[in-house]
Amino acid sequence: MLINTSARRILCYGDSNTHGQRPDDVLPGRLPADRRWTGLLQALLGDGHDVLEEGLGGRTTDLEDPYRPGRDGRSWLVPCLHSHEPLDVVVLMLGTNDTKDCFARSAAETAAALGGLLDDIAREGRSRTGGAPRAVVVSPVLIDDTKPRFAELNGAYYGSGAAPKSRRLAAGIGPVAREHGALFLDAATVAEPGDDGVHLSLDAHRPLAELLAGAIRTLAAEDAGEDAASVPARP
Repeated sequence: MLINTSARRILCYGDSNTHGQRPDDVLPGRLPADRRWTGLLQALLGDGHDVLEEGLGGRTTDLEDPYRPGRDGRSWLVPCLHSHEPLDVVVLMLGTNDTKDCFARSAAETAAALGGLLDDIAREGRSRTGGAPRAVVVSPVLIDDTKPRFAELNGAYYGSGAAPKSRRLAAGIGPVAREHGALFLDAATVAEPGDDGVHLSLDAHRPLAELLAGAIRTLAAEDAGEDAASVPARP
């Protein structure tokens, strides 16, 4: 917890890839903070930013998992926004779990569902100036069912359609993000899953953190310009 009251507050809301799940069965299953992309993002941004983790394994966009209660991402988002306010930026990285067989959901439906979460951020989120926080939507890393431990560790949840569906997510999510005035990033341009084919490889966390750090710095510069422009010039 940062004590710097002027630090920009960044909420990272996602699933197990935000929680920091390892792509193998080594215990403990969660990577340490200095190896997770959220922790690396904090280090890259420094004390002028406060990175807040809200990652939960199995979290979907807006679907309740019949086997793991509490995974509906939309139902949890608004309480998180209220709990952590004021917020300057909300990073959303969801969609992987929507591709599971049990949901029978298309990539287009997942993208549309993310639009609902962006509506919630605009309506319920509060920044220190009283307006809504900026939003960054990250299309998740691709599912790779050819990885050596995919079948063993994730084959029971993700069928043959999951990997192709994950490859269609970015094309659907990008336009939805832009329609809502959010910044869009594609994690698959810099990162790939590890041996289980779903969770970020150990080496993928840093490039993802670097991608997000650049985006958040850009938003900070834009906001600083807007703040300066809103101050009347001295006579």
